[in-house]
Amino acid sequence: MKLAITYAILAFIATVANIGVQDLFIRGYSGAFDVLFSMAAGTGIGLVVKYILDKRYIFQFRADNAIHDGQTFTLYALTGLATTVVFWGFELSFHHVFETKEMRYFGGMIGLAIGYVTKYHLDKRYVFRTGGA
Repeated sequence: MKLAITYAILAFIATVANIGVQDLFIRGYSGAFDVLFSMAAGTGIGLVVKYILDKRYIFQFRADNAIHDGQTFTLYALTGLATTVVFWGFELSFHHVFETKEMRYFGGMIGLAIGYVTKYHLDKRYVFRTGGA
């Protein structure tokens, strides 16, 4: 139960980082493909934040060296591709249906929540196999 609560808190932090960067991006750029660019920026920040938090607090992972950490991050990012499709699908669907940034962000939060639950299982099985979780 403690692990689930910790994971939920860390997922919340990564979600705030993701949606926050999206909102900052949109405030600074409102041209062509602004929503997609903001989502890409938020996804990038969210990925890095979530990786750092997960490897330390969820999986207690310590890389042997920088190359090992880079390889682990690459695998972490690759396992996130499918969950990113879910996240982006929800966010873009809400954007299309409701046509407000608030509902787009809400859709994004739903997609991230679903994605993070799935991502935990992928990470436990494929990325941090030798970790503590």
